[in-house]
Amino acid sequence: MNETSEAIRGGEILARALKEKGVEHAFTLAGGFCNPALEGFMKCQMPVINCPHEQVAGHLADGHTRITRKPSICLVGPEGFANAVPAMLEAGGERTPVIFVTGSSTLKRQGAGGFKEIDDVAIAAPLVKYSVQITDGERISEFVDRAWTAATTGYPGPVHISLPVDLMFSAFPADAGRKERPFDRSDKPIPRAWPDPTALQRVLSVLEIAQKPIIIAGHGVWWSGGEKQLEKTASVRKIPVFNVPYHQKLLGEECKAYMGLADFHQYHPSKQAIHEADVVLMIGGRLDNQMNFGNPPFFLESTYLICVNGSHEELEYNRAADDVLLSDPAAFLQAIEAGGSTWKNWFELQRERRGKWVAQWYDHVAKETEIDLTESRKMHPLQLSLDVQSEMADEDWLVFDGGNTHFWSEIGVNMAGWHGQKLGGILHPGNYSLLGVGVSFALSAKAAHPDKNVVLISGDGAFLSGGLSVETAFQENLPITVVIDNNGGLDCISQQQVRLFASGKHFATDFRDIPFHRMFEGLGGHGELVERRADLVPALKRAMASGKTACLNVKCRGVISPIVAATSDKRDKASIE
Repeated sequence: MNETSEAIRGGEILARALKEKGVEHAFTLAGGFCNPALEGFMKCQMPVINCPHEQVAGHLADGHTRITRKPSICLVGPEGFANAVPAMLEAGGERTPVIFVTGSSTLKRQGAGGFKEIDDVAIAAPLVKYSVQITDGERISEFVDRAWTAATTGYPGPVHISLPVDLMFSAFPADAGRKERPFDRSDKPIPRAWPDPTALQRVLSVLEIAQKPIIIAGHGVWWSGGEKQLEKTASVRKIPVFNVPYHQKLLGEECKAYMGLADFHQYHPSKQAIHEADVVLMIGGRLDNQMNFGNPPFFLESTYLICVNGSHEELEYNRAADDVLLSDPAAFLQAIEAGGSTWKNWFELQRERRGKWVAQWYDHVAKETEIDLTESRKMHPLQLSLDVQSEMADEDWLVFDGGNTHFWSEIGVNMAGWHGQKLGGILHPGNYSLLGVGVSFALSAKAAHPDKNVVLISGDGAFLSGGLSVETAFQENLPITVVIDNNGGLDCISQQQVRLFASGKHFATDFRDIPFHRMFEGLGGHGELVERRADLVPALKRAMASGKTACLNVKCRGVISPIVAATSDKRDKASIE
């Protein structure tokens, strides 16, 4: 530790403390309350991306952190904090350890109606793991350390630090608060929970006598860096793997052990597997609404359900399980890799089912497309997704955003993956299905992988929710390709209304004919209108070859996705109910 008597502003102490942790990116809409921190970032040579809106800044920080698994910063002012709240919600649903920092109203006159005064700590508290206001400038570095620890340990998640403007601008010794432990406040390896041998043996004993085990893998596998071990273990032991819905993929769709989403409607064969399984290992996931809280009819009473989580906080969500094990996901997967039993026939049955499911969908969409041509109908959204993926190279990134657009794209990704599509990664809205994140996530992917194509398939409603963030693509020279599934309205909602309303009609869900492609051209990008399927692939090739941020405004027809149909018709309990 280098002690110095130099006096610096509180904002710079904040910036230095974050730099010491190894933060590499900050996202903001620059405001006067945050200027000392921005000056600190400038002195620390911390890259800062200025965004057109605070919600965009939050989503960019979220996307960047999801990809790198390293916390990034969203810095906003008091009124900007209110705009960033949806980004906190989205990050919390995906357990993304974003550090939200608010330059807040003056501490000296707190409660007296100060300029832009807002109780940001209380508002953020239900959305994040840790929310705190710093009331002593000498403790800025300490609270950065506390927030960082909360964000990255146990189950990860977003945190919030509120730094009042008078502390932000006031001067303090550069080594303020550094004469107490821990003297070294750099980022350190995250503590991992290793399984209790007795508890582990109990679970292994159950697994070894299982006839039809499956793995449902969740967020905890990703945040612990255990996806490679998941693939290895599942491949060696021949255990089929399903992914929790609404989370970026842990295994490539081309991986033989990966079957699809644990969702009865977006991936129908998962219902057969889950209902036939005698042992389900849910690793790094929660028995939340997506898993029907561990109850029938999602998990049958005859199924032995084991939850393995890396933190006690996660296990608290899984009280419904028949057995729980506190263990780092990768450590548990490594432990079961060495077991004796394998389940080749059961494994191959799931692959056979996946192959049949894929073939049925290809047959269905081919028939639909044939009718589209003969009757001059607009393109099917599943055909859109498949055609887009056909032009993507190995390791390119795909992002999707929307309601039915999202769900059809999930199906399309599984289909293309079965035939060998090897995407570099996938991003999409998380557990809260927050529309408007697509452009921000696409920018995050492009910033992390500048040499790869990044394509966003977005519903028109989703783009209208967050499309303003595309300006950052031009400002930061991050060319992405945006393909808009333009069906003229909030199709996911209107389809539900048609089934729910006594009139059989939809209401308040239509848009006018918006020339999205012209918007991109006006900003200096490439834009094309696509009204026929035959024109899509040539237009996509031109867009990706342009070197510009591009938009294909594709006229598609509204087609209800299986999951929306199920939840609106109530034929079967869906994972989102």
